Amino acid sequence: MMTRIGMMPVMSVLADTTNVIAEGEVLQLLNCKDPHVTEDRYMQVIDYKTARLFEASGRLAGIAAGATQEIIDTLGQYGSALGSAFQLIDDVLDYAGETSALGKNVGDDLREGKPTLPLIHAMANGTPETRQHIQKAISEGGTQDVELVLQAMHSVGSLQYTRERALEFADQAQQCAQNLGRLSKASEQPASSLQAQCQQALLELCDLAVHRSS
Repeated sequence: MMTRIGMMPVMSVLADTTNVIAEGEVLQLLNCKDPHVTEDRYMQVIDYKTARLFEASGRLAGIAAGATQEIIDTLGQYGSALGSAFQLIDDVLDYAGETSALGKNVGDDLREGKPTLPLIHAMANGTPETRQHIQKAISEGGTQDVELVLQAMHSVGSLQYTRERALEFADQAQQCAQNLGRLSKASEQPASSLQAQCQQALLELCDLAVHRSS
């Protein structure tokens, strides 16, 4: 598919994205069952994996449409912020979602020993006893301590904190989407009803990413 389109910028974006995502996978493996992962380290994984993939999608749309570099960059920024918001809500749903809606079991991240943001926040803000319980759960994997972990998260507002971080990224994405209209006018491209519909779809996608249940 990449070669058929015959556009070197597309090849370049996808090649760079593939490299970064591979780095993100390695970072995630290094973090697995490590209870000392910081919020910054975890956010780097999100940036290298989900956010970078969404960013590439945005950039490729601009390149394929023959947009200006400023519009392409804004689409990339939109995608990056949207991807981060989407992943953080995924982290929340792993502990607050319904199994039937998610298509996976609640607590799967804990079972795999993944220190996601709700766990990291709970360890940083809970009692020493709480921290020990969560560290043990991450180090050993499994869900035998999931109830204790959930209680710890609720007691310090870890799921709400993660939702708020997701909303911050969604707001950034919406700002990028709103800027696209201004940039299109600046490039002297005639406005159209289709353009307005596309911009509205981008805005609604931000809401969908943070208010979904699956």
